[in-house]
This record gives sequence, structure tokens and C-alpha cells, in this order.
Amino acid sequence: MSNDVIVEKESLGTVAHNYWSKVKAGDIGSLPAVLGLVSLAAIFTFMSEYFFTNRNFANLLTQAAPVIVIAMGLVFVLLLGEIDLSAGYASGVTGAVLVLLITNHDFPWYAALAISVGVGALLGFLMGTLVSRIGIPSFVVTLSAFLAFQGILLLLAGEGGTIPIDNKVILAVENSNLTPIQGWILYCVASAVYVLLGLNRINSRRRAGLKAELLNLWILKTGGLLLITGGAVFALNQERGNPPIISTRGIPIVVPIILLILVAGTFLLGSTAFGRHLYAVGGNAEAARRAGINVKRVRTVAFILCSSLAAIAGMLFASRMNSISPSTGGSSTLLYAVGAAVIGGVSLFGGKGKMRDAILGGLVVAVIDNGMGLLGYGAGIQFLVTGAVLLVSASVDAISRRGNISS
Repeated sequence: MSNDVIVEKESLGTVAHNYWSKVKAGDIGSLPAVLGLVSLAAIFTFMSEYFFTNRNFANLLTQAAPVIVIAMGLVFVLLLGEIDLSAGYASGVTGAVLVLLITNHDFPWYAALAISVGVGALLGFLMGTLVSRIGIPSFVVTLSAFLAFQGILLLLAGEGGTIPIDNKVILAVENSNLTPIQGWILYCVASAVYVLLGLNRINSRRRAGLKAELLNLWILKTGGLLLITGGAVFALNQERGNPPIISTRGIPIVVPIILLILVAGTFLLGSTAFGRHLYAVGGNAEAARRAGINVKRVRTVAFILCSSLAAIAGMLFASRMNSISPSTGGSSTLLYAVGAAVIGGVSLFGGKGKMRDAILGGLVVAVIDNGMGLLGYGAGIQFLVTGAVLLVSASVDAISRRGNISS
């Protein structure tokens, strides 16, 4: 029994040593985003009494949601080493389609949402086809689409005008919450599924004779994650309204929607042939082509997925603002979304990144925006700080890539 314990401790020490060696070599993954998120939260908590409150925490999540969803779509394109500059205004156009169908044509919300996602997929298909089959650089194609989508949005909404929406289901997504009981049920179900899938993955690899994650290490990581998320659920379930006039408690409805996209995207990237092909093409397109992968199809599908998720973000914008305007998806939206993905750990050079990186980076961007706003700093300072964080993240990515190539 004691020998087993010693071996396990030695194994944990070996794992820690190997991880530190990877960090020193430049392979740091999402570590900068995690450290940045913790550091920024600590700084703003010290500087503002309002930052670390459950009311601001809930507001931060709903504020970050549309940008996070756009960033999650951009992950598919960035993994190829490509870029989509039109994703922000694509969310505006598809959001306008959603609102117009509901407001002017009395479509049920689910049909209007399906059509708006279909429009997003069509836009992504057109851009992906131009990039993959005609060979136009993605920067040029999506910059042209950026301008075109801005024009389409102006035509749909009217210059200076807005398209209001009063559908209760759509508005509830960003403005309503689960009940505390529903929140704890969601936490328990999600935790149980996560634990079972993790154990199944470890056992499957062991049965197949493959190297599996150390069980004790997995228990430590999983326990820490469940403790943090449980604390978040507890905080969000506390009263943050003004009873008895207004009582506001519970997890914002948009949170389980983002979790659902995270699960679907993680499964697609990690457990399907398309995901493996996407990483292969991003790592070396020519080698992937010689291995029999349909590179053109992979590129086209990546752009389709990116614009489809932009359509989901368009729905979130409509829900949060109660309308769609000519500026929806414009301004700094795209810059924040690209920054979120890169800050989270997705490589601009392709072949490296995960869906969760978009969430981590999105939270970093949202914390900067939210915290600086609470401290009274203007947009100029916020842009400077966000740009500096993005530059540092891109520099780390470039240095990491150079180290991997030299090794």
C-alpha cells in the first residue's frame, strides 16, 4: 500500500516537472489568460468596492456573452491560421433578420432564430468558398464582407434607426435568470456529466494501452473546478435586486446557452474527424492534403461555423439591447472577439487552441472593460489596456511558436 502511495507521489512530481519544462519551453496554453484573469480580478477588487459583488458578477457575464460567442466561432477560423473580419457585422445582419421576422412578419421565435442561423451559415459558406476554392486571402474576403454587411445592416435598420423587439423569450435570454433551484440542478447535472466523462476518458485510454492522465491529478483539477463553479452558482443565487420591489436571483439564462455551445464545440474539435482535420490543416495544410484530407471543405465548414455562431451572438445582442441598430456588431465588437480568442490561448498561426480559450479570453476582456468602467476611466484608457494585453498575448504566442520550431 505504501509503495503505491510513493509511486503516485513520484508520478505527481514527474507530471509537475514535465509541465514546468513545457512552460519554460514556451508551451504555456491558457496559463497567461488564467493568471491575467485572476490578477485583474484581484486588482479591480482592491480598487473598487463594487467590482466583487454578485450584482456586478452577473452583469459581467451578460455583458461578455455576445463577444464570447463570436470568439468561439472565430476559434474554428483561427485554428486554420485564417481570419474573419466580418464576424461582428455578420451578427448584426443576422440579428436584424431575426428581429424583422419576429416584429414585422410575426414569425415564432424558434423559426426566426433558425432562419437567422441559416442566413449566417450561408454567409459563411460564401466567404469560405471564396477563400478555399478561388484562393482569395481571407483578410481580403472578410474585409470586403465587413463593409458589405455594414451596408446591408444600414439598409435593414435604416441609418440612425433601430428595429425593436418585444418577444419575451428572446428578451429573457440576456435579461432573466434561472431560479436558484434550477441553477443548482444545472450545476449538479453538469458536474456529474463532467466527472463521468472524465473517468470514462481515463479508463478508455488505459484499456487501449494509451497514456492516460494521472488519476490523482485529474481529481485535484476536477475538484478545484467544481469548487470554483459551485462558488459562482452560490454567489449568483444570492439576492442582488431591491426586494420587496424587485427580487433578482439566479444564474443568467445566457450562461447555460454558452455552456451548451462550449460542450458542442469541444466535442466537435476533440472527438470528431472534422476536429482532427481542422487541427491538421491549421498545422500544415500541404501535409494534410497529402494525407487525404479535403482541405477546401474543412476551410469552408470552418467559415460556416464561425458565421453561424455569429448569428447566435446576434440574438444575444437583440436580447441585451431590446433592438438591433446599424451599429450592432460594429465598433469594437470584432476587435474584442478576436482579442478574446487570442488572449485565451488560440494561436494566430493556426493549429493550436480550444473552445474554452474563447471563454477565458472573453472574461479577461470583459473584466478589463467592466473594471475600468467602474473606476471611471474612459474608452481611450480601456482600449489602451486591452490592446496592451492583446499584444502581450500575441507576443507570447509568437515566441512559443518560434521555440517549438527551433526545438
